Amino acid sequence: MEKNWYVVHTYSGYENKVKTNLEKRVETMGMQDKIFRVIVPEEEETDFKNGKKKTVKRKVFPGYVLVEIIMTDDSWYVVRNTPGVTGFVGSAGSGSKPTPLLPEEINSILKTLGVEEKRIDIDFELGETVRVKEGPFANFTGSIEDIDKDKGKLKVLVNMFGRDTPVELEFTQIDKL
Repeated sequence: MEKNWYVVHTYSGYENKVKTNLEKRVETMGMQDKIFRVIVPEEEETDFKNGKKKTVKRKVFPGYVLVEIIMTDDSWYVVRNTPGVTGFVGSAGSGSKPTPLLPEEINSILKTLGVEEKRIDIDFELGETVRVKEGPFANFTGSIEDIDKDKGKLKVLVNMFGRDTPVELEFTQIDKL
């Protein structure tokens, strides 16, 4: 079972309460191995009122909370029955399992919020030959010269015009051969 991000619909104005309630329920019900991060997407905005500058946090998606879950009947039930939650976005009915966000969707949202998705469970090795699957070097092969797990990037030596050229790529841009 893999963990995915889901969008949970809440009563408007209850986003932070839902986050707090859900985090407490995860602890009391021992669901730490199935329900991970709960995020209320917010961004800082500067307002000017009465000639004074004031920084306020605004909800990016009012009425919604993002939850990282390994979807099982138990984890679905815990989230679904958290006070303030009205349901999952992307489920056909009250009893059906919801559709997770696509990796590119959640990565884009997390990047916008300044919360980078860490992909540490990468099984690439130095010297391994890989194929580039997207970008200007798509379909080229090369060997891994450097791996930076914190940034989610690696340096691949791609052979172009008879020379090895170092190319910095994201983990998602390559495939094992």
